[in-house]
Amino acid sequence: MNESDPQRCGGDNKLNRLTKLIAALAILGFAILGLAPQSLAQDDGQSMFGTLTYENEEGEKVPAEGVRIFSEGIGEAVSDADGAWSIPVPGAGSFPLEIDTSTLPDGVNLKNADRAVLDVLVEAGQEKRALFGLLFGEAGSTAELTQGEGVSGRRIAQLSVEGLKQGLYLAMAAIGLSLIFGTTGLVNFAHAELVTWGMLSTFLFNAYGFAGFIGFLAPLPPPFGGGVNLIFAAIFGMICGGLMGYLLDRTIFRNLRRSGTSLIAQMVITIGMSILMRYVFVYNFGGSPRSFKDFSAQTAWSIGPVDITPKDFTAMALSIVILIMVGLLLQLTRMGKAMRAVADNRDLAESSGIDVQKVISVVWIAGGSLAALGGVFFGLDQIKWDFGFRILLLIFAAVTLGGLGTAYGALVGALIVGLVINLSTIWIDVELKNMIALLVMVLILMFRPQGILGRAERIG
Repeated sequence: MNESDPQRCGGDNKLNRLTKLIAALAILGFAILGLAPQSLAQDDGQSMFGTLTYENEEGEKVPAEGVRIFSEGIGEAVSDADGAWSIPVPGAGSFPLEIDTSTLPDGVNLKNADRAVLDVLVEAGQEKRALFGLLFGEAGSTAELTQGEGVSGRRIAQLSVEGLKQGLYLAMAAIGLSLIFGTTGLVNFAHAELVTWGMLSTFLFNAYGFAGFIGFLAPLPPPFGGGVNLIFAAIFGMICGGLMGYLLDRTIFRNLRRSGTSLIAQMVITIGMSILMRYVFVYNFGGSPRSFKDFSAQTAWSIGPVDITPKDFTAMALSIVILIMVGLLLQLTRMGKAMRAVADNRDLAESSGIDVQKVISVVWIAGGSLAALGGVFFGLDQIKWDFGFRILLLIFAAVTLGGLGTAYGALVGALIVGLVINLSTIWIDVELKNMIALLVMVLILMFRPQGILGRAERIG
């Protein structure tokens, strides 16, 4: 049999494709393994702090002065005229923190009598905020508080803001997933890990600079051997998200598309990649939650009936601006029109002279960057190695609810999911709130199977 034998050539091509796939997976593994455990050095300057306030009978927020907070064997503090207190700790670790209820002002009690003692996890170099909820009146247990909260205009307003915040952050991830599906038909289960990747890479830049990825740079000055401001770290995190999206497409999925691999097989591969990436994250990052060095604790602004921290207000405003910019780019730019054309009819777009592979690459880069930025915004509260997996179903619910393959549908679906999840806690237990979002999705799809902004298609 000579080299021109078709069967042998076909076997060689399959072997080459398999070799390329294995090499791509190896490259991906080494790229993610940049989260080196040895780079997570220890810093000084850890402490626990907080601010004690409560609402008086007139509904005004009042600081609780002279309240004793203590940690056995560590130290204690007394709240000042603004209700602020701080206790330095000797290093990273978990510390018991207790409030002396006998020193509370007359008529003031804990909102939850079961939370007089907290277990506070402090990371290296971190100032960890601890919250003791106070109220003017009688204290209660968790169950009593849940039953007695009821429906009020203030609570609805607060939960609506929380829902809008969560919906905007979800939209950052959902739009990328929807565009990838629209242009390739791929249901990418690993997309949620891009959210986590953006969160973790931003944390490394914020805490350690480039030394978080390349350990031998540690002796150099920032940004190489030291952390950078969260704003610059978030930009680096977005770049890492875009690069990871491009790497996934260029080294794996483009080869799979060229070889004619079915979409079902590609979907199964994304499930395996999601599991692989999560285990790499937990191996290198550890299982304990962490916080960014900047803006980790802030006093909330009171805007009418709503309390919101400056970092959340800024992140929500930036989310709105970025999502508007994405919409304008899709509507007005040449690449945006090409994306919509490919999502609408790939074959017709290709026959019209559009470089479909280039468009798909741009979609993966943009989707990865948006997912990473969404991870940064979510990480303002807490950073977890499996955060993407925790919100995976919510991202899919948003995309499906809004209409598969449509960026605007993903935005609408994400906002609905965020609002429903948070407002549902008025009537149901917090642990069940994600279930309500999925039930709402099922109900809407029963009457509009294509989603809210999706286009009905004829089957068969």
